Amino acid sequence: MTSESRHVPVMLQRCLDLLAPALQKPGAVVVDCTLGLGGHSEALLTRFPEARLIGLDRDKEALRLSGERLAPFGDRAVLVHAVYDELPDVLDRLGIPTVQGILFDLGVSSMQLDEADRGFAYAQDAPLDMRMDQTTGVSAAEVLNTYPPGELVRILRQYGEEKQAKRIVSAIVRERAKEPFTNSARLVELIRDALPQAAKRTGGNPAKRTFQALRIEVNGELSVLERAVPAAVDRIAVGGRIAVLSYHSLEDRLVKQVFAAGAASTAPPGLPVVPEKYLPKLKLLTRGAELPTEEEIAENRRAAPARFRGVERIREANA
Repeated sequence: MTSESRHVPVMLQRCLDLLAPALQKPGAVVVDCTLGLGGHSEALLTRFPEARLIGLDRDKEALRLSGERLAPFGDRAVLVHAVYDELPDVLDRLGIPTVQGILFDLGVSSMQLDEADRGFAYAQDAPLDMRMDQTTGVSAAEVLNTYPPGELVRILRQYGEEKQAKRIVSAIVRERAKEPFTNSARLVELIRDALPQAAKRTGGNPAKRTFQALRIEVNGELSVLERAVPAAVDRIAVGGRIAVLSYHSLEDRLVKQVFAAGAASTAPPGLPVVPEKYLPKLKLLTRGAELPTEEEIAENRRAAPARFRGVERIREANA
């Protein structure tokens, strides 16, 4: 990866266009829940000069780098070390009841993939860490070396959608008894050896699904997202908009369910007149999940699996 492609934000123009109607007004506040290297945030602050931004990230190195990038915007950007399900607490501390825009760019950041010693990438040998916040939690090595076999199978099946989970876990359990896992190259080699030939011929690198599953487990990504998306819906103002970029079907399904529930009527069947409290509180702004263009993928190959969804808040929750 070149430094240029490393800094290309995914589906940037689409994110800006979807959020624009909510962020044009003076005093608008937008939250970038997954700050990363600050590419989306820089573009938001540039395009909407009257807006203020709150940037969240659990990775302290990401906060440091994005802080340098966003320094020219001064106090229009407030950066906070937090996981995105902590959004309500962050807003409460800042004295902000509701915001006009919220952006989630889920998954692992370019910086984390490119820093070899983080252990996210299966293409280079590195310590099996995979923690987005390296100051807390268990590493991928600890998961591999200590989890019971049945729990490892569940993680690989549920989070990696790995059909060969039992076969891979049997090899992991056998090998960890000889020597604990510490580095990614040994795990990649084990997965290659464990899989039947047919499984190696489909879906890219055969270690991809296992690495995804371990990363999701280490960082609690799906449980965090389950709390974060409803929290975002609760804190978005009427007329405010939420944009979400997800990168695998588990994330996208969860986002879709929360958005669809908010956009549905909750009225009991058969009411001649539907009271306002039963009407939808969200309006879907995307038809299904939108995909990146071929040009975007050519510019940044990491955009390829992206799925984009957006909603607008159309009434108060207690109306």
